[in-house]
Amino acid sequence: MAEEKLVESLIYAKPESLYPVGTHYCPGCTHGVAHRLIAEVIDELGVREETIGVAPVGCAVFAYNYFNMDFAEAAHGRAPAMATGIKRVSPDKIVFTYQGDGDLASIGMAEIIHAAARGENITVIFINNANYGMTGGQMAPTTLPGQKTTSSPLGRDVEMHGFPIRVAELLSQLDGAVYVVRRSLHSVANIRKAKKAIRQAFEVQQQGLGFSMVELLSSCPINWGLPPVEALQWIEDHMLPAYPLGDYKVHPAIAKKPTR
Repeated sequence: MAEEKLVESLIYAKPESLYPVGTHYCPGCTHGVAHRLIAEVIDELGVREETIGVAPVGCAVFAYNYFNMDFAEAAHGRAPAMATGIKRVSPDKIVFTYQGDGDLASIGMAEIIHAAARGENITVIFINNANYGMTGGQMAPTTLPGQKTTSSPLGRDVEMHGFPIRVAELLSQLDGAVYVVRRSLHSVANIRKAKKAIRQAFEVQQQGLGFSMVELLSSCPINWGLPPVEALQWIEDHMLPAYPLGDYKVHPAIAKKPTR
């Protein structure tokens, strides 16, 4: 009887931090899942009126149409630089960037590296779907060896194109970064873990500890040429071995305060 009451009490409504509108994302894309997790965390922390997001150039270029809070639009790859300026001018605000692998790991690599190295007190949500989603599915810095894209139709050749860039591992080596983790959105259990990590990242900023980033492995069914369910399985079969989930850097001060 108690279990029945618990089930009846679970009512999922759209978070206050999301507008009640449809999105432009392709069917099966997990950008929408990431948006909801961020919005739920912001609502739970009660910081919507104090939060400023920075939208990228990429699939999430219209993120400001979906998040019910202050937002700024950055030039391609420059979201960390814009977030740095906003946070320094308004240190009492919660500032986060929402970036894809093209925006962050390609044209914006210098910005993300130096923001982390400086220890800027901002939060970065990094969506890794192993291709340039918005422009047609070209090879990205995160594309896997052998993975076929519109610009690597024979598969990524590491001798010609180099190896994928593991952003979480890279940024975790920088002294200014205090919380760097990788999660995934391919299953319910992993989505729950992703939400806890996002909350922890925002709490790190609230505590003024420094730079935090949550990398999220995300599906791109249309550009991968897979049905949505198979795309989720593709993450587990191919992306997880290349991009292991885990905590790559957690400051001791954070470890003492477990995520609720």
